[in-house]
Amino acid sequence: MGDNRGVTTDPSAPSELTRRIHQAIAQAGGWLGFDRFMAMALYEPGLGYYTNSLQKFGAMPSSGSDFVTAPGMSPLFGQTLAVQVQEALQATGTDEVWEFGAGTGALALQLLDSLGDAVRRYTIIDLSGTLRARQADTLLKHADKVRWLDAWPDAIEGVVVGNEVLDAMPVQLLQRTQGVWHERGVVTAGQGFAWQDRPTALRPPVDVEGEHDYLTEIHPQAEAFVTSLAERLLAGRGGAAIFLDYGFPEGEYFHPQRHMGTVMCHQLHQADDNPLLAVGQKDITAHVNFTGVALAAQNAGLDVLGYASQAWFLLNLGLAERMAAATLAERSQAQRLVNEHEMGELFKVIGFATSSDWAAQGFARGDRSHRL
Repeated sequence: MGDNRGVTTDPSAPSELTRRIHQAIAQAGGWLGFDRFMAMALYEPGLGYYTNSLQKFGAMPSSGSDFVTAPGMSPLFGQTLAVQVQEALQATGTDEVWEFGAGTGALALQLLDSLGDAVRRYTIIDLSGTLRARQADTLLKHADKVRWLDAWPDAIEGVVVGNEVLDAMPVQLLQRTQGVWHERGVVTAGQGFAWQDRPTALRPPVDVEGEHDYLTEIHPQAEAFVTSLAERLLAGRGGAAIFLDYGFPEGEYFHPQRHMGTVMCHQLHQADDNPLLAVGQKDITAHVNFTGVALAAQNAGLDVLGYASQAWFLLNLGLAERMAAATLAERSQAQRLVNEHEMGELFKVIGFATSSDWAAQGFARGDRSHRL
């Protein structure tokens, strides 16, 4: 976009969060990489989207919520995932589950209810104090097993679960204009923000065919997260990790036709593609590059257990049988988890372990590891 084209003015009064971002832009010399902007918009203590008191999670916009995740859609999601978690606990000889970004606590409740004595402790690592309070209410009956941590321990033993965690990690934006790659950042424009591109040596991990203008993301933070997780799992007695999220393998992610990137915002169950508006009041996400995540894990010493669509993963673990025993209303909600045009195909599941001397049931059919 070059200099200051695409100015965005925010009709709302400037908030403390926008003031802080303007200050950060000034301190950085007038230009802030999008990854830093996204980090502040989502995680600035007490002010960012995930650390403020907004509702966020819920099935209907009338509740003030912005989106619904799989555990909020159907309890059959967590009950089915528990089959894989239990197998992983047994295979790794561990008895602790770790969840990153536990949202309302709905998934934790479904897993704890299903796993019973197989879990001695359930550890949640979450940056949000307001969500932590909501999680504590949800998990009251399991209070003796649940603990919260603000920071990573030196070693992690057990099974790690992350549902829609990787997509909320800050990304860097790369824009190819007239054949030249730029990093897209944010500048001050009055009380609002605007895009500004700067030439960069950064590149996508694969060449994007063609000469057309092209916007995409790179994911150093998600890859660093997986690397840190691998180091901690290997520092302990071992374990496994399961991530469920929307995204693609590298070949699809950087497809020539995906020229507008994947950054999306969610507010009151509406999606938009402008993260410079309503900052702190809406979610900002980017699709996951599962190839990059898998390579980061492998390079740090983990084995890939499998990679599959959410539909195949849940069906392998017996979701269809659970649906057959459910009411019609429960069945129609659970159907959204596996329908190809809803979550079934867009969402993928990737599994890692410190040792791959066991076959994970969730990847028994439909494993696409060869496409990573």
